[in-house]
Amino acid sequence: MKIGCPKEIKPQEFRVGMTPAAAQEAINNGHSVVIETNAGAGAGFADADYTAVGAKILGTAKEVFDTADMIVKVKEPQAVERKMLREGQTLFTYLHLAPDPEQTKDLLASGCTAIAYETVTDRNGGLPLLAPMSEVAGRLAPQVGAWTLQKANGGRGVLMGGVPGVGPAKVLVIGGGVVGTHAAKIAAGMGADVTVLDRSIPRLRYLDDVFGGTFKNSYASAANTIELARQADMIIGAVLIPGAAAPKLISRAQLAELKPGAALVDVAIDQGGCFETSRATTHQDPIYEVDGIMHYCVANMPGAVARTSTIALGNATMPFMIALANKGWKQACADDVHLLNGLNVHAGKLTYAAVGEALGLDTIDPKAALAA
Repeated sequence: MKIGCPKEIKPQEFRVGMTPAAAQEAINNGHSVVIETNAGAGAGFADADYTAVGAKILGTAKEVFDTADMIVKVKEPQAVERKMLREGQTLFTYLHLAPDPEQTKDLLASGCTAIAYETVTDRNGGLPLLAPMSEVAGRLAPQVGAWTLQKANGGRGVLMGGVPGVGPAKVLVIGGGVVGTHAAKIAAGMGADVTVLDRSIPRLRYLDDVFGGTFKNSYASAANTIELARQADMIIGAVLIPGAAAPKLISRAQLAELKPGAALVDVAIDQGGCFETSRATTHQDPIYEVDGIMHYCVANMPGAVARTSTIALGNATMPFMIALANKGWKQACADDVHLLNGLNVHAGKLTYAAVGEALGLDTIDPKAALAA
């Protein structure tokens, strides 16, 4: 199979879909790899690193799309990239279709087969291709939130760990999954007073058993959420429903109940955000204010630490990429139900029910796509 990796073009996206190590693995399995020139530069990988393992460098994204049977990326294809997709081509990347009707429409029109990193599952019920970026985003969230809290940025002017005689910042993390756990660990490590909310009693029990001395946890009822939000200097939204739009946990009306200058960090922004007032921002212009509350809603947070993120993502995606290349998407998905769960679009049909529900579109069972 011919595998292609274009340079990411989303603003301030420095990651790359294939590391040289992944390219070498694919080549060792008998496939050819084409990389757009300078695709890896933002993550510290030179064109020479790819040619050294046998990959071919092409001058433009169009050449990559025209050449490759499978396109491997990081972020969802932008409008200009979607025009280059074709019928029968496989796209393997993050998609986040639920809040993105335009992308969904274009992918359906292209006739391609699109497999989304964020809905591939594992035998433990986890999301193995989302987890590494969730870990990165979770660890970044308190860091960027602390910056947002600085007075010069419009925040409350509160130091995360306080100082002797002055108490620490109060941090509320909504969601006790991968993002929330890593956010809570880092925020607590910075000296903040941290509480994690979740609706799963078994998860709360786990957090208490493992981290009971590090941060607190509580049940995420609506009343409890707003009560703790009123006390918080920083609120990190870390709730995910796989493939679906994120639930809105704090309304605009409730902003008036928060501390002036409080920081909201919405790690769920790729799925539409979990605060009613959230809208996607970029690393270049990351924060904005609504009703005196500061919002940090960068849609590609891990791109800020591109080398770490690229290597972590490449480690996770490589086995699936090799399976798709070795077997073709249809046999690979037939052999692995967890990879089949990643199938979102095939030949003009939507194959992921949660996306269809979010966008009001008809879907087919992904198993029907295998039989097509």
